[in-house]
Amino acid sequence: MLNRSALLLRYKAPAVQWINDADPSPGGTSIIEEEVNRDRTVYLVSDAVAESPSEVRRWVKANWRNLFESELEGWYTEPSLWPKRTLKRFDEWFEVECHSVMIDTLGTPIEDDEASD
Repeated sequence: MLNRSALLLRYKAPAVQWINDADPSPGGTSIIEEEVNRDRTVYLVSDAVAESPSEVRRWVKANWRNLFESELEGWYTEPSLWPKRTLKRFDEWFEVECHSVMIDTLGTPIEDDEASD
């Protein structure tokens, strides 16, 4: 068991609409909510964050901008394509999920692939 909790953002319809509308190379097939939510980024947070919905909300209120920008950058790296970022828009675009139990089933050391040697 790991001493972390997992926080995930589930995209809502307005976020998916933005992904399709902001596409700098339109003309392809539009992406749908199911596809967007199939493989999401997992944000590791302290166990204390997952203790209650109010703690999750407190943490999100302190970190929403970084979460929002990380998600936007995952779609389009050019900030000029990004919408105005507010906590209200964040709440309209994402449902926050927090999972307090994480079990490492591999039994080998966890390594940071981007850590310098």
